[in-house]
Amino acid sequence: MAAVKPGLIALFDVDGTLTAPRKMATPEMIEFMQELQKNVTVGIVGGSDLSKISEQLGKTVVNDYDYVFSENGLVAHKDGKLIGTQSLKSFLGEEKLKEFINFTLHYIADLDIQIKRGTFIEFRSGMLNVSPIGRNCSQEERDEFERYDKVHNVRPKMVAVLREKFSHLNLTFSIGGQISFDVFPQGWDKTYCLRYLQDFHDIHFFGDKTYKSVTK
Repeated sequence: MAAVKPGLIALFDVDGTLTAPRKMATPEMIEFMQELQKNVTVGIVGGSDLSKISEQLGKTVVNDYDYVFSENGLVAHKDGKLIGTQSLKSFLGEEKLKEFINFTLHYIADLDIQIKRGTFIEFRSGMLNVSPIGRNCSQEERDEFERYDKVHNVRPKMVAVLREKFSHLNLTFSIGGQISFDVFPQGWDKTYCLRYLQDFHDIHFFGDKTYKSVTK
């Protein structure tokens, strides 16, 4: 897709920016993005895996935009073609990964919160997504947990424990959205996608919620 303004790219987060959390983009938003691409290069960068981003922005999302960075850019597409991947399993190794997952599941099992559902840890190519309530909860339950978390700091307290326990792994814990936080090696946040954008000198990022990443 040819851009009218070379060297300029607009990068958009997905949840809470282009769509409501875990919802599909509205026709009006899709139309806006299509119009924007007539003037600048457009990229999508989301923490979710490609299947979830496709559910929200359409099955042809990798062909609809100049760049699509799923999992913060750990899976990267340009003009519909895969240009790079990174693997958490290869980086940490199976034993360290298993140690982290086992400890986290034990912590959640002992956690006293109002409700729990399912899918407490979602394994993605380049990160783990950890949800104390479980990602299978309904939207109403998401909203309820978000309110509860703001008062009781469930996620910040959990992150503090994991950060201390696994400081030797040099992991980053990034709280975002309503019900979860991401876990990935240092440097594997949304800035990871910048390695694919060396030809751009003017980069604009649009997102809703940003939290300071917590590292070792």
